[in-house]
This record gives sequence, structure tokens and C-alpha cells, in this order.
Amino acid sequence: MQPPVRKRQNPALHAATFMCSRAVSSAEMEPVLSCKSRFHLDLWLCFTLQNWILDVGRPVAMLVLPADWFPLNRPGVAEYLHILYNISAPLILLKMLERSPRTLPRLSVYLGIIAIVMGTSLHLVAESITRRLLLIGYQLHLSVRENLVMKDLKPSSLIDAFELLFYFDDTLGHLMWYVPLFLVLFLFFSGCFCVGKQEEKMPLAGWMLIVPSAAYYWFLITEGQTFILFIFTLFAMTATVMHQRRRGLIPDSNGLFMLYSFSSALFLVGVWVVCLWNDGVLRKKHPGLIYVPQPRAVYTLRLQENTQM
Repeated sequence: MQPPVRKRQNPALHAATFMCSRAVSSAEMEPVLSCKSRFHLDLWLCFTLQNWILDVGRPVAMLVLPADWFPLNRPGVAEYLHILYNISAPLILLKMLERSPRTLPRLSVYLGIIAIVMGTSLHLVAESITRRLLLIGYQLHLSVRENLVMKDLKPSSLIDAFELLFYFDDTLGHLMWYVPLFLVLFLFFSGCFCVGKQEEKMPLAGWMLIVPSAAYYWFLITEGQTFILFIFTLFAMTATVMHQRRRGLIPDSNGLFMLYSFSSALFLVGVWVVCLWNDGVLRKKHPGLIYVPQPRAVYTLRLQENTQM
């Protein structure tokens, strides 16, 4: 009775379960899986616009726009952009998971989205206070205790409160935000494979989006200090490609877009680090083996000092 049952199985179900099953050979699945997958232009365009306007636009608005546009005891332009990002980012990531043939249990998806919302919310509060500190002379290229603004605080135990604030921002908030984000990106990438003898070609729209996409990942790595998460995700993507090639699968246009974007971002980070390699002040700010200076720290160290002279 097994052959009739296999004839009645849905071909789409075969394609969805191929990535998770090792019992079915690639020769049997070749007529089902083809490299005619659609490039998700709407998804990548929304993802890129959201990142550049709502995420990259926050520190730009915080450093460029006049501080007297909004009272300091009320949210400003940067805070409103951050609030919009907190709403749009989970929605786009959920849409990304919906289009991926690789699915996660609902509980895992819910916990990941909740973690992202909590992480971005912690970041929102810390960034709002950081903006107010910059207006009174706080310098991002220095640690909390080395800032002259903090040394004048009375009682001195208030410095511990600000260190806790930056811990919620730079450590806990970033982990809760970026770990689920990179997991979603990798999960989506793991489903972007198809059977084909020739390399899939990426459409012109994908090539046009690579530059802003790679530049945003550069910002995510440098400003968010996510180099370790990024490089492990890139290694996992590369290992997945090698594993799938042995099974007769190649990345489709969406997978190629992510690979090219991540590889270009890694090149940009390398150029960024080389240009600032011999900066002693930034090295003191970022001690340890991994040295990736933050753009805003470079701004307060170099550009802001030059504009004040």
C-alpha cells in the first residue's frame, strides 16, 4: 500500500519537509524543488527601509537635530523613531518566519519576539538618557567612570546607577535584541535552498539592495557591538551552504542576497578596523582581543571636538 500513498502526497509538502528529512534522496526530490523561487523584494525592501530610517536614523537624529526642538523631560525625534522600530521590527521578523519553509515551535517564536521587544525597550530607555548626557558633556569614547561629568557627581555612588543603566543598554539589552534577530535571519537563510545544477542568479533589485543592506550590517556590528554574533552567524551560513551542496542543493536568490550582504559587511568592518587600528583612546574604550570601535565614539572623539574648536 505504500506506493499509492506516495502518489497522493502533496508535492508542496515534499518541498517543505525536504530540509528536515534525511530519508528522502535528492534524486527523488529534484522534480519538486527548482531554483525558480521568487526573490522577496517587498520583504527585503521593507527590512532595509526600516533599518535605515528607524534604526540608523536614531543616532543621526540624536546628534544632528537641535536639542531645543523638544523639552528634555519629554521624548524627542530619536525616541519616537525608536518606538516605531520596536513595533515594526517584530512584525517584519514574523513575516520573515512565515515565508521560511523552516519553522520553529510557536513557543520559541513567541519567546524570541518577546525578547526582542524587551531588548529594544531597554535600549530605548538607555538611549534616551544617553542623549541627555551628551548635551552636558558626556563623551562616548570614555568609560562611565572616566567621564568628567560622572566624576563631579555627588554622592559618588550615583556612578554605580549609571553603570547599571549602560549595562542594561550595552549588554543585556543588546543580547535580548540581537540574539533572536540573528537567529531569525539564520533560520530564514537555512530555508533558501533549491535543487539546481547551475548557480542561481540574483535579480537587479537584489544587487541594488546589497549596498544599503551591507552598510546597515556594518552599522549593526560596529554600533551594536555584535561582531561575535555576526561572525558566528556568517560561519553557520557558510557551513550550511557547504552541507547543502553535498546534498545537491544551492542557495536561491534570497540566500545569495544574504550571503553577499553579510560578506560585504564583513569587508566594511575590516576596513573600518584597519583605519582606526592605531587609535590609543578607542583601544582603551574597547579593550580585549576583538577591537571594533563604535561610530558614535569616533564622533565624540574626533568630529565633535573639531566642531567645537
